[in-house]
Amino acid sequence: MNRNLINAVGIIAILFIITACVCNTDRSGTTETNISNEITTAETPPADDSKTMEKDRGDFIVEHSKVQNPRYESIDADIKESKTLEKAAYKLNAALSLPNDIYLRTKDCDQINAYYDPNDSSVTMCYELMEHFYKVFKSNGDSDKLASQKMSEAVQFVFLHEIGHALIDTLKLPVTANEEDAADRCSSYINLEELGQEGVNAVLSAAEAFRIESRGNAPDATSMADEHLLQEQRFYNALCMLYGSDTNKYSDIVDNGFLPKARAVRCPSEYQRTVDSWVKILEPWRKN
Repeated sequence: MNRNLINAVGIIAILFIITACVCNTDRSGTTETNISNEITTAETPPADDSKTMEKDRGDFIVEHSKVQNPRYESIDADIKESKTLEKAAYKLNAALSLPNDIYLRTKDCDQINAYYDPNDSSVTMCYELMEHFYKVFKSNGDSDKLASQKMSEAVQFVFLHEIGHALIDTLKLPVTANEEDAADRCSSYINLEELGQEGVNAVLSAAEAFRIESRGNAPDATSMADEHLLQEQRFYNALCMLYGSDTNKYSDIVDNGFLPKARAVRCPSEYQRTVDSWVKILEPWRKN
């Protein structure tokens, strides 16, 4: 299992680095995603705009803790040695102004989870979640290699979901509906607009995980009352975002019956509103 979990490190490093680019580009612009391997700190690079400097009072800061479960020691060591979080923080700080610090963490949590904590402004990805996704895809009959690949892609979607929560809270962004849905749509926006085929794969793998997890789990009062959407809803919403991003390219989603036609006709406008909204609300916080 450790080898399969370690396979996720490369994807996590890529998604951490690329995430920052969303805050520094628009749909018509170009994005520079290269980062020096010599970066060893997450200090904020100087900004050119004096107005940006006035409101840039925080940084993305990396915090490492000692791993508790021996099963996750290898992946923990790899992330620390490769300075995955430090490189991510550097790019994020170069791209985005913050009113206060946000902490980035990966660790074992004693629970299957990934979360943004507003109490200390931190994003945490738990190793248990990676393991969970691997088991989900294995339970569906995937090979070890394929399950590991899909795990990495689903983790990418979830990480960007949590970044969405962090931005909403820290930047006091307007949310007029369910925040969990808004965070999902933030992830879909970043994946589909900025990350090419890698992002498409992340949306697809997350949708598949939602579908598998929903099997045999009839909603009860607790799940219906929870702020999170039902996994079935997340499955359809993810497919709607993908189909809406290019109805010709992803027509098989509707043709093969995965997405009902009654919903599909609204997906292009849903997707465009999502993109336009995130571009607009992040504009005041972008550097350069």
